[in-house]
Amino acid sequence: MDRGNQTRVSEFLLLGLSQHLEQQLILFGLFLIIYLVTVVGNLLIILAICSDSHLHTPMYFFLANFSFTDVCLSSTTVPKMLFNIQTHSQTICYGGCLTQIFFFLWFIGLDVFLLGIMAYDRLVAICHPLHYTILMSPQRCFLLVAVSLVLAHLYSLTHTILLAQLPFCAANTIPHFFCELLPLMKLSCSQPYANQHVLIYWGGALTILIPLMILISYVRIMNTILRIPSVKGKCKAFSTCGSHLSAVCLFYVAAIGVYFIPFETDSAGKDRLAAVMYAVVTPMLNPFIYSLRNTDMKAALGRILNRRSLLFL
Repeated sequence: MDRGNQTRVSEFLLLGLSQHLEQQLILFGLFLIIYLVTVVGNLLIILAICSDSHLHTPMYFFLANFSFTDVCLSSTTVPKMLFNIQTHSQTICYGGCLTQIFFFLWFIGLDVFLLGIMAYDRLVAICHPLHYTILMSPQRCFLLVAVSLVLAHLYSLTHTILLAQLPFCAANTIPHFFCELLPLMKLSCSQPYANQHVLIYWGGALTILIPLMILISYVRIMNTILRIPSVKGKCKAFSTCGSHLSAVCLFYVAAIGVYFIPFETDSAGKDRLAAVMYAVVTPMLNPFIYSLRNTDMKAALGRILNRRSLLFL
């Protein structure tokens, strides 16, 4: 396309999940509840871990970071969608769209790296218990989280910079409830070859390499657990892994539904449904996954709630 015929896009239109007013009101109430449950649930997890000395271990340190990331991930998309529904506006400025993509990809990438680290933590705890305190020292735990932050930032920054170089013409309608990478790439006037290559390599690392590492970790964990002679020991080992494994499955089943679909045949409706699952529903469910199946976490949350109730008596 001739560059002279291009019109610079200053804003985008987010179509959201529905164009019908009645459905929008229902969606507003539903997503407001989901967002509040997400924020309160994950902040309770963080508060329980910080206030209970019994939970000052590497596993719960990573879980606190994971919960904080989930709050940030949900806050990147849901408040803007609620604002658009409330104000009957569908617009988002160009800079705001790129900012939303940057933070969304950053927190998604950080979620993935933290899931990988948590699998490694369980591997060391179960397969090498005698060396656990050395291999998972506080310094190493902080280093693992710091490296994850840097890698996720590079992942997000690379995509955002390349996206900012793409020319956008008159078409500015995004069939989504937030600024998502693939729909924006499709709106470009030119072929986003560089973006597609980066998406393949980075996406391969996040959706193939890290899940493969998690799978290998759990194969080794299962082999170790099956060699434990007592049934009680096996159940205790399984209980420490069940929550994390549930979170991994929940996240990747939804995320792979978006990023493994061929670029040309991508369905907008399928994209929105998958994005709701891994970017909105999953952060809400994680506090329940990690608290309902964890006796230590339930006990810590119970102590917090008891202290709060005593304050009001």
